[in-house]
Parts: sequence; structure tokens; C-alpha cells
Amino acid sequence: MPKIEIYTKAFCPYCYRAKALLDGKHAEYEEIDISMGGPRRAEMVDRAEGRTTVPQIFIAGKHIGGSDDLAALDARGGLDPLLAA
Repeated sequence: MPKIEIYTKAFCPYCYRAKALLDGKHAEYEEIDISMGGPRRAEMVDRAEGRTTVPQIFIAGKHIGGSDDLAALDARGGLDPLLAA
């Protein structure tokens, strides 16, 4: 399974939804909590091409986007092949 990284904040319903989708697929991911800001938040903004909202999701280093983007990718049938790579 490819490396999955998800930048999150505490009490974020969109973060919860994205993690629930990944959990439902038994995907292991690294959760990076940026609730307090700092260098990891700056890293996320840089990697996500200026996006400042959470979650921001990366699979195998590729920026997927946020929760809605992840759900849309899954609905199109594009998420399972990425997870199987």
C-alpha cells in the first residue's frame, strides 16, 4: 500500500469524514495534526499549492485534495487503484 498522509486539525468534521473513508478501506495513513500551526502547517500549504484548509490528503506523494476530493475520487472508482498500487 502506498504512503498516505493526511493533514488534520482537532474537531474537524471534514477530517473525520476523510479518515472514516480511508478506515473503511482498511488503509493505513499518517495523520499530521496541524491544530497548533507551526512548521508542519507551512509544509502542508507548500505541498498543497497554497491550500490552507484541512484535511489535505496525499497518496504516494500525490496531492489528492480535501475530503470532498477524496470522496469524489472514490465515487469515480479512482481511489481503490491508488490504494492498491
